[in-house]
Amino acid sequence: QVQLVESGGGLVQAGGSLRLSCAVSGRTFSKYAMGWFRQAPGKDREFVARISWSGGSTYYADSVKGRFTISRDNAKNTVYLQMNSLKPEDTAVYYCNPGLNYYSAYSPSDYWGQGTQVTVSS
Repeated sequence: QVQLVESGGGLVQAGGSLRLSCAVSGRTFSKYAMGWFRQAPGKDREFVARISWSGGSTYYADSVKGRFTISRDNAKNTVYLQMNSLKPEDTAVYYCNPGLNYYSAYSPSDYWGQGTQVTVSS
């Protein structure tokens, strides 16, 4: 059974930074691409960033490009999201998501954790 535990959220002022972590268990983490998504109140869940299984390739939503950085530590089975220059519109619950197929380009799976709340005050 795949388990995802997100952490690192909190309340921060606009312009501040947070680093989110997602610990993954129940599958061979290093074989799967990973993604981050977020869901603001009253809105659909949206894609934020993804990273290849090797860590050599990343991709970002336009809304976070240049401010957020996704990374992974395959030895720790953990994916990270470094968030800088935060804006009030970044307020959301953030979720990590493992890719559907191993050694493949990222495609979202049905595995979700409880998420971690990020609140950015103006």
